[in-house]
Amino acid sequence: MTDRTTLTEPTAPPADDKSLCVLGTSDIAGIDITPTDVVDVVEQAYRTLADGRSDNPRKLTVKPADGHSVSYAMLGRDGVRNVVAIKTSYKHGLHEERDKQHYYTALTIYDDVTGLPVAMMDCGRIGALRTPAVSALLARELAAPGSRSALVIGTGTQGRLALPFLLTTMPELDRLMVFGTHPDGIRAVREQLHAHFPDREAEFVDDLRAAAGAADVVVATAGPHTPAEVEADWLKPASLCVLVGHGIGPSTLHRADRVIATSAAQMKVTGTDMADENGELREVDAEFPDVLAGRASGRTDAGQSVFAYNSGLVVTDIALGHRFAQLALAQGAGTRVPLWQ
Repeated sequence: MTDRTTLTEPTAPPADDKSLCVLGTSDIAGIDITPTDVVDVVEQAYRTLADGRSDNPRKLTVKPADGHSVSYAMLGRDGVRNVVAIKTSYKHGLHEERDKQHYYTALTIYDDVTGLPVAMMDCGRIGALRTPAVSALLARELAAPGSRSALVIGTGTQGRLALPFLLTTMPELDRLMVFGTHPDGIRAVREQLHAHFPDREAEFVDDLRAAAGAADVVVATAGPHTPAEVEADWLKPASLCVLVGHGIGPSTLHRADRVIATSAAQMKVTGTDMADENGELREVDAEFPDVLAGRASGRTDAGQSVFAYNSGLVVTDIALGHRFAQLALAQGAGTRVPLWQ
């Protein structure tokens, strides 16, 4: 058997230690971090990328002909934290219901100053936090002035965390609507909202068209089997639609006045379900890192309708993963494996 030593106290490893600290699901789950902290880390990662100090190459994808699984590999470098990392993602059983699918994602980080490994970790919670933080930043930057209402479509992992993050970046929101069909998900949305904002309540809606027409911000997080599909003519004038998963139709993209994507290249790869009848996607007007950095305009007029495409960039996973690794190692969490010794 491989010799493994579980860290039980926060003792720093030797300066030349090449052993790999493995942080499992339970290690990552035990780390306390606030939505504000997550948003700050993710925003810094975007700004650093826009400044040209980080690298985020296009992801590699492998998918069998029958589409039963999909795999991704993503490499990146954070120029502020001076770390390099590789993220892998594998999902199996795409034709099955969600509870029958298998999903594994991992992030391995290396210190680009010392040349030593930092940690390898389960990336599930990191992605679950990073994505709603990005949606919240998109809402903060792209929503029309005076926006007060939001609609979240879906009550899965992203739907459950959407409202706490939206309220972190847009505390002025006073109407919080949610459309969902799963009782467990609806209950989880309430629990997450009350955990972070105990004085706020979500309004669970049945009439999706009416809710979409009342919302200044629509965040679509539902799974691929959702019955929800909001159309452009349902929307309030000057609304913002943020697409994370499913729940809004292609018309919301093609009839928008402005289209912003976290990555135009990734949207072309992963956003094909939003193509028009000719199989074409609407061109992106600006990428979000440039909008955050002030190098490009998001909304150029208060009356514009805006569509935002939220696809993950590995630099945000790296920054947030490194933050989790710092907190975990300070607590003595993880298992050291002498993989290269």
